[in-house]
Amino acid sequence: MVNREHAQKLWNNLLELGTKRLILLAVIGVAVFAGVGGGAYYLSRPEYNTLYAGLSREDVSRVGSVLRDANIAFDINSAGDTIYVRPAQTAQARTLLADKGLPSNTSGGYELFDKIGSLGLTSFMQEVTRVRALEGEIARTIQVLKDVKAARVHIVIPARGSFRREQLPPSASVVLRTEGPADARTARSVRHLVAAAVPGMTADKVTVLDSNGSLLSDDDGGGIGATPTTMANLQRVVSRSIQENVSRALTPYLGLDNFEVSVATQLSTDKRQTNETTYDPDSRVQRSVRAVREKESSQSADRQQPTTVQQNLPDQQVNANGAKNSSDEKQRREDITNYEVSSKTVTTVSDGYVVNKMFLAVLVNRPRLAASLGDKASDAAIDAKVAEIAQIAATAAGIDKPRGDQIQVSAVEFMEGARDMAPVPSITFTEVMMRQAGSLVSAITILAVAGMLIWFGLRPAINTILASAKTDEAAQFQAETNALTGGSAAGGATTMAVLANEPPPNLIQDVSTSIQNAPQKRLEQIIQLDEKQAAAILKQWIRQEEPA
Repeated sequence: MVNREHAQKLWNNLLELGTKRLILLAVIGVAVFAGVGGGAYYLSRPEYNTLYAGLSREDVSRVGSVLRDANIAFDINSAGDTIYVRPAQTAQARTLLADKGLPSNTSGGYELFDKIGSLGLTSFMQEVTRVRALEGEIARTIQVLKDVKAARVHIVIPARGSFRREQLPPSASVVLRTEGPADARTARSVRHLVAAAVPGMTADKVTVLDSNGSLLSDDDGGGIGATPTTMANLQRVVSRSIQENVSRALTPYLGLDNFEVSVATQLSTDKRQTNETTYDPDSRVQRSVRAVREKESSQSADRQQPTTVQQNLPDQQVNANGAKNSSDEKQRREDITNYEVSSKTVTTVSDGYVVNKMFLAVLVNRPRLAASLGDKASDAAIDAKVAEIAQIAATAAGIDKPRGDQIQVSAVEFMEGARDMAPVPSITFTEVMMRQAGSLVSAITILAVAGMLIWFGLRPAINTILASAKTDEAAQFQAETNALTGGSAAGGATTMAVLANEPPPNLIQDVSTSIQNAPQKRLEQIIQLDEKQAAAILKQWIRQEEPA
């Protein structure tokens, strides 16, 4: 009920101000709200959102030109490869750029065939376009890989000659631009990807470089293992693997927080090819047998007459029985047996890595060992435990003493909280203020603008309205008093003095003190000022109300 009365009084007071004053108050209120709202929006407007990142300078230039023609506000980062727009215009900007075919890659894919006509196209131009399209498609696929920001692919496909004995194989070179250091595994993946995408190409014919000009892999096959970065990564992987093996072996024995393992390895990635041929004389196989049998028999008789004296006599017959006769018989036997002696040929090609030396260090928490031994925790018992732990660690790591591997196990007392992570320091008040500096400046600016509008705009206007209302009320009261008192100058002056000495009303107290402006209040003021004059006024009112 009280709130309703106050609201009714406030409404009556507003109606008493008049139409012009109410319009003036409304204009001032709208101006204040518009100024505060505009300042708040301008100071707390949203940041730019990323439209496209990782663009080339040509794409940035073309995209900026299109956005500028479309009256879309944009910004470019310091590196010149990212474009930002306002959040409300992101969808519009992407739709517009997609309609224009931006951002576009200079090494386009198979859409290159859509831009050329078939009329007048020679076979050479077709082959060049095919190679360019293949390069663009492979580059797009490589850019999908993790941490790869950009890629450039060059493919060389030799022309096939009709009179060549050997055809040259195709080759390729790839340049990668990554976010962090180049990874050898990524280079190896890129080599196989390019080799599989080009017909007739092998992985050893693909050379991969990074943006700094460092060789990640080449056609010799040794580029991966030859780079210092790859060698360090390989040593790190091998050391971590050995460390995990030792940790898995010691964790059930000592617990997770009671030992520390450190492994250092010396690796060799040199290629090795070993050819070995072994002959076994005890293992022989009869390969061939050759048997030769020869028998020769011959006889010889001399039938010629001998030369004697009787040949000179007539009718003399010479007896040739005295001639010489001979016979010859020969036999030859030859056996040849060929045996095959068994042999074994072994060819070994090593293209991986070899551990030349290994160094293993294990630190064990001495109080944990003493607690596990209980009452038998003597130095000799602890040393025996340490030796047992050393044997377990050596077996898990694969220590080879003839190779020169070394292992060192020591029982020491761990520092308390050595494994605990250092607590993150709390944010100080200065850091909080620095982080919220932008918001604080925006809030202070908004408050300052609102205060200035109220102090220099609303306050003078309200004072002017109240002063005008007070002057009108005083003039009306003076006119009524003069009419009742018969124009007494002394009474009017006194009344004006009383009203002049009355403090100006406050807007906050308008609801509670609005009753002061009623005629009863004015009458009370006149009675307190001069009782006789008040009695005369009441008598005059009574006479006017009596029927004639």
